[in-house]
Amino acid sequence: MISCKFVQYQEETCKIMLTTQRKKAILDLLSRDGQVLAGPLAVTFGVSEDTIRRDLRELAAEGLLQRVHGGALPASSAVAPFEQRRALESSGKRAIGIAAAAMIEPGSIVIIDGGTTSAELVAHIPRSLSATVVTHSPTVAVALVDHPSIDVIMIGGKLYKHSIVNVGAAAIEAMSHIHADVYFMGVTGVHPTAGLSTGDLEEAYVKRALAARSAETVVLASMEKLNAASAYSIGDVTLAQTIVVEKLADTAFTDALQAAGVGIVRA
Repeated sequence: MISCKFVQYQEETCKIMLTTQRKKAILDLLSRDGQVLAGPLAVTFGVSEDTIRRDLRELAAEGLLQRVHGGALPASSAVAPFEQRRALESSGKRAIGIAAAAMIEPGSIVIIDGGTTSAELVAHIPRSLSATVVTHSPTVAVALVDHPSIDVIMIGGKLYKHSIVNVGAAAIEAMSHIHADVYFMGVTGVHPTAGLSTGDLEEAYVKRALAARSAETVVLASMEKLNAASAYSIGDVTLAQTIVVEKLADTAFTDALQAAGVGIVRA
């Protein structure tokens, strides 16, 4: 059981905590432990599980956590619109992009997802590389216009403006005719138990379809996506053969992924 002493409140017991104090305590515990469960929280704070579930719903509505069955996980901060995320480019994403670009073999057929980390990957593909790139991201396609030896296959569909990618039934139908060597997948959350996730249902469908059409899936996961979850599951972490992370990614976290059979590349 987690004691009230940890969260450093002055009430005689947890039972008399105000709602705002209890919510703050829940977020403190979530930050410390990486997950919280409704049952133990109810015991800790001396309230009903219904009260805890209401707290979790309200915190989730504020974007402060991601509810899952029985409790909550840290919410991914990587669900902002594309332009906002691009304005916050980091050296970590750049390093991941460089490492991922180096994984592309000459003559291969590569699927590249949308997103800001994928944009870094594309920016570091050598102009001399000969390959075929399949993408449902107009941003990725346009960035490769000046690469003379790269053939670009653009997957159509309905444009999801938030992430600037094509989604929907037409996109998934087009994907069914592809046999790729490697798929570089973008996500908003990577968690050992919650798996790979994203902030949009249609994107989750598309990402699963792309992974199914590739011999290997490589997930690009900058720091804010690790040990976090979003609303829509793409699949278990083992859907990926490899996850590329930043050099300083927490070892305990990456060890858990490796224990599940996923390869880790530190960029």
